[in-house]
Amino acid sequence: MNTSPSQTQPDGGSADPDVAARPLAGSTAAALPAEVAAPAASQVSAPQRVVVVGGGMVAQRFVEALRDRDDAGRHHVTVLAEEPRAPYDRVALTSYFSGRDPEALALGDPALWQDPLVRLVRGDAVTRVDRDARTVMTASGRTFPYDELVLATGSDAAVPPIEGNDLPGVFVYRTIDDVAALRGWVEERAAAASRPVRGAVIGGGLLGLEAAGALKALGAQATVVQFGTHLMSAQVDLGGGEALRRLINSLGVAVRVNTATQRMRPSRRTGAVGRLDFADGGRLDVDVVVLATGVRPRDELGRAMGLEIGARGGVVVDDACRTAVQNVWAIGEVACIQGACIGLVAPGYAMAEVVVDRLLGGAATFPGADTATKLKLAGVDVASWGDAFGSTPGSMEVVWADPVGGVYKKLVLADDARTLLGGVLVGDATAYASLRPMLGRALPGDPAAFLLPEGGAGAPELELPDDAGVCSCNNVSAGTVRAAVTEHGCTDLAGVKACTRAGTSCGSCLPLVKKLMTAELARSGVEVSNALCEHFDLSRAQLYDAVRVAGLTSFSEVVARFGTAEAGRGCDICKPVVASILSTVAPAHVLDGERATLQDTNDHVMANMQKDGTYSVVPRIPGGEITPEGLLVIGQVAKDFGLYTKITGGQRIDMFGARIDQLPGIWQRLVDAGFESGHAYGKSLRTVKSCVGSTWCRFGVQDSVGLAVDLELRYRGLRSPHKIKLGVSGCARECAEARGKDVGVIATDNGWNVYVGGNGGFTPKHAVLLAEDLSTEELVRTIDRFLMYYIRTADRLQRTAAWVADYEGGVDAIRAVVLEDSLGICADLDAAMVLHLETYEDEWAATLADPDKLRHFRSFVNAPDEHDRTLAYVAERGQARPATAAERAGAGAGPVLVAGTTLEVRS
Repeated sequence: MNTSPSQTQPDGGSADPDVAARPLAGSTAAALPAEVAAPAASQVSAPQRVVVVGGGMVAQRFVEALRDRDDAGRHHVTVLAEEPRAPYDRVALTSYFSGRDPEALALGDPALWQDPLVRLVRGDAVTRVDRDARTVMTASGRTFPYDELVLATGSDAAVPPIEGNDLPGVFVYRTIDDVAALRGWVEERAAAASRPVRGAVIGGGLLGLEAAGALKALGAQATVVQFGTHLMSAQVDLGGGEALRRLINSLGVAVRVNTATQRMRPSRRTGAVGRLDFADGGRLDVDVVVLATGVRPRDELGRAMGLEIGARGGVVVDDACRTAVQNVWAIGEVACIQGACIGLVAPGYAMAEVVVDRLLGGAATFPGADTATKLKLAGVDVASWGDAFGSTPGSMEVVWADPVGGVYKKLVLADDARTLLGGVLVGDATAYASLRPMLGRALPGDPAAFLLPEGGAGAPELELPDDAGVCSCNNVSAGTVRAAVTEHGCTDLAGVKACTRAGTSCGSCLPLVKKLMTAELARSGVEVSNALCEHFDLSRAQLYDAVRVAGLTSFSEVVARFGTAEAGRGCDICKPVVASILSTVAPAHVLDGERATLQDTNDHVMANMQKDGTYSVVPRIPGGEITPEGLLVIGQVAKDFGLYTKITGGQRIDMFGARIDQLPGIWQRLVDAGFESGHAYGKSLRTVKSCVGSTWCRFGVQDSVGLAVDLELRYRGLRSPHKIKLGVSGCARECAEARGKDVGVIATDNGWNVYVGGNGGFTPKHAVLLAEDLSTEELVRTIDRFLMYYIRTADRLQRTAAWVADYEGGVDAIRAVVLEDSLGICADLDAAMVLHLETYEDEWAATLADPDKLRHFRSFVNAPDEHDRTLAYVAERGQARPATAAERAGAGAGPVLVAGTTLEVRS
């Protein structure tokens, strides 16, 4: 079996002490040095020495919570991690296969490991604990004394005793090393074969389905082999399992249930795994196998210490997470608490908080395991919580199923037919965020109403009690969210997230958090207004729809129809917004008639003003592709006009220092050479960045340059609520940094993956996956609809990252709109893009052909021809002044124009 140095778990590591400086798989930079240690905290008198064994998610949460709450600095914590990297998000490992940078999996603030009271030791496995001496020994021979010892070693992947499980090509799925090895194997087999790689996943649980998704992301065929009667049998019932199977099949993944794998046979040609034999006599030819049959606690240190071990493994602890040995604690998957080891991260986080509270003198106890789970797999929506199987005596079930639509919903109620005990949602889990916090509470009205599809007999409004859990990842209650508004003055979602940490982990609770925040703001008397400005009571999205439906084409019409009594001529907020809306619903030149008065300064002169009052000139260079002749033209123009040049991160050339009167002359030469406006000045498409892709790169699998050029030409001039940038990478190595763009495209062997909602700037965001393995036609249609839907519904100056995060239901809901036409508007979105394509014109070419528009570019109303060589132009800060003798001499007999803060003509 192919594995990393050893298998690991959501909160442990893999033994490999000799690779401490190795970078994350697939990256070019190491994460942290092998040992991150800060100087001893001299300001604290003899701090307690806390040693944490294990460097996973739960260990990270423990350290973070301890440093957050230990204001007096009474504890110094040392984390001993087996893996050669800082703690990372193991739950999101599957995203590695869709082009996500492994560095982006890192948890929390990297500054945590620079804290003088925190020490992180990586790549050094703990081999022994001396209970009497209170010391921990590592594989490298180092010894660490402790006052408090916290075991957070997590669990290993369970390897079933199947003949052939040690063959090359058989993998487990627990760490970055595991997934990197799996990826390398599949890519190597794909390069050597003339057919798709055949993959199988043994185990149809949560991890197995994610592994199947990973194989598909790598371009391999995937078959899930499940021993039991249905998929995710630990979380959903048979009805939900059947609905789930149909959804998984629709993704191109085959499913075999009630199937026991008897042996794995090697290929005669390669010696690697080549076939699975099943107990029923069936067989399956394979090139790669992923084992996803569960986990087992890594309790070997506990056993060696003589700690009590549970019947099914794990270090036995009480409700305070204490072992039977003084000063030794266990948290996460290695802990056997209340009779069981729990293979979920949220209970591990709760245990970490309990131990921190106890170390600081508190009396916290484990609140019980929140076993709610939600599958995150593109195109598949599954959630399960509470008593999903109705095992509580006297319980009853309410079920709604739509086999054709692939939807199955079930609520389990107590014998009073009101109290919610649990539920299963397959195919449509939008109600999960609202229903899960109601566990153990009475539902208002008819419980069946919560299962009906949108548009049915609407479900009653849920008023969550303050003690109802909202964010299980960070143990945040509804009352805490409300207090962020009432006690801490938070008035937006970003503030509530920062104050409470709700929604900062998996993010599934954000719609509910936003709903609570909005309701509390209204209850507190804070008016939650979506009005664009004092001149329009409508939000930008509402105004967009109103203008579109009414068929208005001018600002005057918009004000007359939808403005307030005080609207008048509008303001600097509403005028550019209306201009942007009109550019999409009724396209026309930005300087045509009344529209010229609506534009921002930059849009008004179609150039970007710089801090010295001059302007930049940015010709469009689609996809960064340019001819030598084009380079020569730009160079000669810059030389003739004395412009500063810079190659930008968007793969084009900026020219700085142009006066307003020079812009037409500069653009005349650029337009004559075939260039057009690069829209560096507008809230519109800026660039589509690309790598060289399959044209030149030996790793490229698709023509990224060709696609980038096509996309940039397609979306040029498209006005939007904020600037938008795209990127196209020709392979998963991501040289075009596509996941930092509003729309990012990454090539796969099967087509294109598209990501949305990324951006740089003050709040950098990684884009999130919208769709996988699209053909070029499907990709363009998807981007068309995404951009048009964003343009229609986003707030003023709202980047796509914020729009995706704030949109109710997040990227899943947006995916339903643009891919599944859930709102029935895709035809309208397609038509809007067609209108843009049919009406696009280069703004500078049109301006140069119109003498009226050229009048906008005169420095002085009484100036003669701006290109008169007898004029001398002097750039100077400060007040205008008379020309010097030298300046007069340089101008010959003509007048001299001296530029300054105030411009005037002196003869």
